Amino acid sequence: MQVKSLVSLKLFTAAMLLTGSALVAPVQAQPAAVAPTTAPASAAAPAAPAEAAPAAVPAAAGKKTAETIDNPYGLEALWSTSDAITKTVLLMLAIMSVGSWYLMVVKSLEQFKMGRQAKAAYKKFWAAGTIAQGINSLDGKSAFRFIAEAGADAAANHNGLKRHIPLGDWISMNVTGAVDEVQATSQGGLSFLATVGSTSPFVGLFGTVWGIYHALTAIGISGQASIDKVAGPVGEALIMTAIGLAVAIPAVLGYNWLVRRNKALMDDVRTFSDELNAVIVGAATASAPKSA
Repeated sequence: MQVKSLVSLKLFTAAMLLTGSALVAPVQAQPAAVAPTTAPASAAAPAAPAEAAPAAVPAAAGKKTAETIDNPYGLEALWSTSDAITKTVLLMLAIMSVGSWYLMVVKSLEQFKMGRQAKAAYKKFWAAGTIAQGINSLDGKSAFRFIAEAGADAAANHNGLKRHIPLGDWISMNVTGAVDEVQATSQGGLSFLATVGSTSPFVGLFGTVWGIYHALTAIGISGQASIDKVAGPVGEALIMTAIGLAVAIPAVLGYNWLVRRNKALMDDVRTFSDELNAVIVGAATASAPKSA
């Protein structure tokens, strides 16, 4: 019985050991099975940036290409693809435009200054006690002072052969000559504006005709007459006409405006010269010695 009990105990112990080993084996195998599953996931993680990098490269390349694309129909393309004659026409129009705007600004300032001189002359000169005092009251660069000095010098230098000319005529001649000189100075540059206003549209038209000729020649040589091949060269040629008009219109408007203002100022100058002539002649006659 004792031997039988020992055998039964050994069999029970062996059965328990077999059952424990069977339970532990699946638990140890499960991490091994999970490990391969997590390993590819960790391996795939670095692959994601590698796949995103090629996608970012085309995007950056597309952005760079969009930035470097130039307008094939603008002024830059016209200048870069034009020949020597077209560039000469463009330079001529540019010089005309710059010269016109410069003259319009300068002549406007001169006329504004002359208007202030006219107000000062009517306010100060005629309020003076003598002609010399009236001359000294005016600005040294005033056109009205220049005319007054011409009349005063004529009255003071009526001698020699000049005495054969009547004093009134001699003074009037000198005053009129000073007025003519002031008028010539005030009209300086207006002829340039008139020339630009009348010729710049035709200069631009010449550039257009020349550009269309070369555009049609290039299209005929290439043998492609599609709208994208025709629109660019012909459109660039038509820009020349637009530039010519853009130069001419301000020049014509500026010329008419300056001529109108200059006429009003010269009316003030002539009125001043007529009154000055009468005053100088009257003062010279009064101071002349009377013959017995």
